[in-house]
Amino acid sequence: MDDPQEADAYVEAVARDWRSAPLSDSDRALCEFAAKLTHDQHHLTPADLDALRTQGFDDRAIRDAVQVVGYFNYITRIADGLGVEPEDFIRPWGQQLSGPR
Repeated sequence: MDDPQEADAYVEAVARDWRSAPLSDSDRALCEFAAKLTHDQHHLTPADLDALRTQGFDDRAIRDAVQVVGYFNYITRIADGLGVEPEDFIRPWGQQLSGPR
């Protein structure tokens, strides 16, 4: 995407609801896997990995995805558990920046 406004709209659509965002089949499969790993990890099966492989992900890419998802889940729980407040220089989602980008 060369158009920054188009890219912003895409990111906002994914952040708002990845299930209805215009994702490729492989990105959708990865998001489905990440959601299951985050919210329902006890029900992951070899079929979940096969679904990623069908979309072109090899075992190394799957391992990398699991590590990234796991890390974000870990660090979020650490921050939440310790009551860490968001940095004040990070704007809330949807709030426009003032001035040029």
